[in-house]
Amino acid sequence: MPPGSRGRRPRVLYLAYYFPPSRASGIFRARATANHFAKAGWDVTVYTAPREFFQTYLHNACDPSLEDTIDPDVTVVRPPMGYYAWEKDIRRFGRLRRNFPTVAGNLYKLFQSKVFPEHYLTWIPGVLSHAVKAHFKQKFDLIIATGNPFVSFAAAQVLGKLLRIPYAVDYRDSWTFNQFTEELKFPEGSKAFEWEARVLRDAAEIVFVNDGMRQWHIDRYPYAAERMTVVPNGWEPELMGEQEFVPPAPDRPLRFGYLGTVTSYLPLEELFEGWRIARSHPLLRDAELDIHGHLGFFPQDVAPLMERLPLDENIGVRYHGAFGKAEAKAVYARTDALVFCVPGARYVTSGKIFEYMASGKPIVSVHRPDIAATEVLDGYPLWFRGSELTGDDVAKSFIAAAEAARGVDRAQHEQAVAHAQTYTRAATLGPWEERMRKLVEGTR
Repeated sequence: MPPGSRGRRPRVLYLAYYFPPSRASGIFRARATANHFAKAGWDVTVYTAPREFFQTYLHNACDPSLEDTIDPDVTVVRPPMGYYAWEKDIRRFGRLRRNFPTVAGNLYKLFQSKVFPEHYLTWIPGVLSHAVKAHFKQKFDLIIATGNPFVSFAAAQVLGKLLRIPYAVDYRDSWTFNQFTEELKFPEGSKAFEWEARVLRDAAEIVFVNDGMRQWHIDRYPYAAERMTVVPNGWEPELMGEQEFVPPAPDRPLRFGYLGTVTSYLPLEELFEGWRIARSHPLLRDAELDIHGHLGFFPQDVAPLMERLPLDENIGVRYHGAFGKAEAKAVYARTDALVFCVPGARYVTSGKIFEYMASGKPIVSVHRPDIAATEVLDGYPLWFRGSELTGDDVAKSFIAAAEAARGVDRAQHEQAVAHAQTYTRAATLGPWEERMRKLVEGTR
């Protein structure tokens, strides 16, 4: 019987600032978590950002098709918030900011330095108000918060204390250090570190996407080590569908594809240097390298990233723009081999690699050899990578992947898909859901 009085379903409040219709990369883990818990019999309520934040202040950074993928049993609530850091229209400024902009700016900075160092702080009052009212109408049994942003963690800690219910935090990204550069984001002793220590001290469970991130936090917060665990990312069969074995037609050029957001952190120079070298090989002389996805997360990102794409060199590189999640299956189907280009080192996994593996197609790695994603790729039979992140090694990987694409058979494809099956969302989220269920049962 599910936990709760008189057999009622366990009730979880899920704090996920970025959630559909946002197209931010982290929403796929958040969407999958909410859906999985709902399918497992939980009463799931998601608190997320107001719709206007994505549509207006992030300039329509939305994918409306993603909302259709939310389980109908999931309740989505959008508490209001202030937009001080994003509002540029003077007509929408408050009275203090309109008349005394310097004073308003100084007060805002002081508030952040003394209370919580994130612009998203203005979301917390609405979350607390809505959650307390909802709890007294129908009790929550558990709070789960996912970050970034990490105001969700702070809200979970405050609500957990206030309502006397357990909470868990899910690190999609690192809060106080940059997993791409491996440098601290804040000065030692800053308010961010104070909050992180407080959150981890009181959390019932602390979840990370890979063991590298878990180990970093164990070293910094050893008192919470026993409550730290790993829940890998995964992929959604309901979105990807079954990828049929269709080898590339022998009379057309091979199509390589990068699918995902292009950011300034990507090693694009090494990628395109390797591609130029590889194009001298007979199998790649007429091959195409298709880039599918948004250029950055904000409008100002587009121009500088476009300049880094060698679209005018006549080397087969093409930019196809963004695609909706509902279109992903078709994009994978018309691609012969995939390019896994990611930044960072041992703390980076990337959610995209799980979909890549689910395609059952050759994968070219363009990244440092020690990133956390290699733990996931280990055992995938169509994975091609170099020992260093150099143009020569990338070229060798492209050539090996091209040979595999031309020679792959059904057995290899099925072996690749079988490896990916160990990373479906059900496989990765299932044990976590079971632990949360036992946690709730133990607190009643």
